[in-house]
Amino acid sequence: MKCEDIVKRLSIVPIFKELSAKELDPIVKIAQARFYKDRMYVFMQDDPLDRVFFIHSGKIKIYKSDLTGKEQLISVLGPGEMFPHAGFFRKGKYPAYAEVLEDAELIIIPIDRFEKILISYPELCIKLFKVLGEKIVDLQGRLEAQVLHNTYEQIILLLVRLCKSNGEKVGGLYKLTTQFTNRELANMIGTSRESVSRTITQVKKKSLVSQDENGFYLINREALEQELFY
Repeated sequence: MKCEDIVKRLSIVPIFKELSAKELDPIVKIAQARFYKDRMYVFMQDDPLDRVFFIHSGKIKIYKSDLTGKEQLISVLGPGEMFPHAGFFRKGKYPAYAEVLEDAELIIIPIDRFEKILISYPELCIKLFKVLGEKIVDLQGRLEAQVLHNTYEQIILLLVRLCKSNGEKVGGLYKLTTQFTNRELANMIGTSRESVSRTITQVKKKSLVSQDENGFYLINREALEQELFY
């Protein structure tokens, strides 16, 4: 990846996009670019946490695994996104696995060197806090969904959330740009594959969700949200 590609990608990342070329320059100088093939691991759960990553192209699957080997899918990230979000404010180990779903070009920034830049540019800290704040709100929403809603409603809320995080507007519908299995959807909210399968069947019968010829979900987000009020 050329230096100008790194500049272009970093300049649209939320915490960097309002920086001038001069302000972005010290960050570009410590950034490295690396290509990862499909199914490679960027890092493993419990590896030493020493770098953060920005996606130039491709998709990254973030998930956790417990002692029994059971996976919990946290998110699937695309171009322009940063991970792990807690990297700048914690020491120790990566809290999850990061696996490549599609060949990816990543921009890598060492945490210790970036923290020195943060000290020099306080406005970067403010932007970083805003990004982290959005993630906290998302996590709060997930927790509330588990506490306040039944399994059917939790799955509906998950599909609505995926429209925003992993969807693109196609006409009046949202197309999920990542193909999720029922097992992966179930793991995201801690339910069973069978519950997801039943719910998907129900919302398909109501014409709230369908699939295109390639198996990607097409979701009527507004109508699906209304399903929560009945």
